[in-house]
Amino acid sequence: MKINIRRLNHVQICVPFGEEERARQFYGGLLGLEEIEKPEVLKKNGGLWYKIADIQLHVGVEEMGDRASKRHPAFEVENVGEVRAYFESQGVRVKDEPSLPGVERFSFFDPFGNRIELLENTGAAQS
Repeated sequence: MKINIRRLNHVQICVPFGEEERARQFYGGLLGLEEIEKPEVLKKNGGLWYKIADIQLHVGVEEMGDRASKRHPAFEVENVGEVRAYFESQGVRVKDEPSLPGVERFSFFDPFGNRIELLENTGAAQS
């Protein structure tokens, strides 16, 4: 059987219990994402949902450890260099990522340690 994946539907990241308002300030305020209402049956679990283009970002709540992880969403954006400069001016921690041919990218961290990658396809071949 061949599974035909059509598109990315949502990405789930986590923040510590009780930090929804701080997450709302970061994701809704600083990043300017549109918050959407969670289904009634899931509201008791806490957390927030956001719309990003045609996918969703789900911010769940859980006990957060001090463990490193490779988990992250990656979003394609326009003017990635300008976005990086904006984040740096706002005190957001950013991280260089290895160069890829035809892609400019970096990662940043939300206040809870979640890594998020932003990339822009430049179409230029890199050596």
